Amino acid sequence: MIMQFLVKTLKPDTGVGITMLEASDADDARRQVAALGHAVLSVTRAPWLSRLGARGTTRFPLLLFSQELLSLLNSGITIVEAVETLAEKENRPAVRSVLQGIVTSLREGRAFSATLEDAPQAFPPLYVATVRASERTSGLDEALGRYIAYATQLETLRGRLVSAAIYPALLVAVSSLVILFLMGYVVPRFSHIYEDMGGDLPFLSRLLLQWGMVVEKYWPVLIGLLVAFALVMLNGGGRMVGQRLFRLMWRFPAVGERMRVFQLTRLYRTLGMLLRGGIPIVPALDMVSGLLSVALQARLTSATRSIREGNTISQAFEADGLTTAVALRMLRVGERAGNMGEMMERVAAFHDEEMARWAEWVTRLLGPVL
Repeated sequence: MIMQFLVKTLKPDTGVGITMLEASDADDARRQVAALGHAVLSVTRAPWLSRLGARGTTRFPLLLFSQELLSLLNSGITIVEAVETLAEKENRPAVRSVLQGIVTSLREGRAFSATLEDAPQAFPPLYVATVRASERTSGLDEALGRYIAYATQLETLRGRLVSAAIYPALLVAVSSLVILFLMGYVVPRFSHIYEDMGGDLPFLSRLLLQWGMVVEKYWPVLIGLLVAFALVMLNGGGRMVGQRLFRLMWRFPAVGERMRVFQLTRLYRTLGMLLRGGIPIVPALDMVSGLLSVALQARLTSATRSIREGNTISQAFEADGLTTAVALRMLRVGERAGNMGEMMERVAAFHDEEMARWAEWVTRLLGPVL
């Protein structure tokens, strides 16, 4: 379950600061910040009002920003002029404020990665680390291109899965509304007819009759309970229910294996982008731990420890169950050829297509079943 944390850090250039970021737990938040080379002073959950405020803010269009920035840089203008141009044409106040803050920091002589780090609500640690690595080689355009390809592929896979789930979700939603209408409106009115008829009704019919009487007599209480339930679900209860359902689905062999492959695909794609950007494997592993479930995070921690001890990536991943049959072979090839970053992206692309085919098959089966 993803939560928001306030992390007090000690940065070499700006001193003590507070960063808000999303992580699965406090240790994950600590690892994300430590991977950027900052000392972590404290980690606390974000206050309830702060979390509500964060939900209501305008989401920063990171992919669009990267695409437009890359186009402007390729045209030959400087980074300051490029960001200033994007700020001038932006209509959303929240997004314009972030861009103007970047321009101000750049004019003060700060590095681009340091200015991005001052806006954690817009730029995640992965993005900042990618830009920082590119500054060592003066390859910002290449780093932006890699991130654009990475984000586009993730959005493509997410779009496929969402499209596959639309029809079953509509069936479930409409069916639920019909059942609520029948049980909350129709049954209470027909209960009087059956009550006047008398006779020896079946057990289930008597239950339905009693339910109609209860709804008619206590409908304000029932509506209040529904409203309270909705508020609880919106204020974190939905995440708790989702987390339990997520764990339950992991227990089904077919579904659990697909969910594991989906998370490993994100892991490989993100690691591939970071490795191709020049980030060492151990810091990269620390930054991507938040992409995995709690069970796989423990395995990734063990694999990271094994790599620190001198084992190869393929050996560590195989020992901790972070590979598939195809991924293991391709990782070994990448180690021999010295192109591990590119090979991880190929593994992710292979499993993306596999997940898309599986989602299409499940959708075709699930519709008639529902």
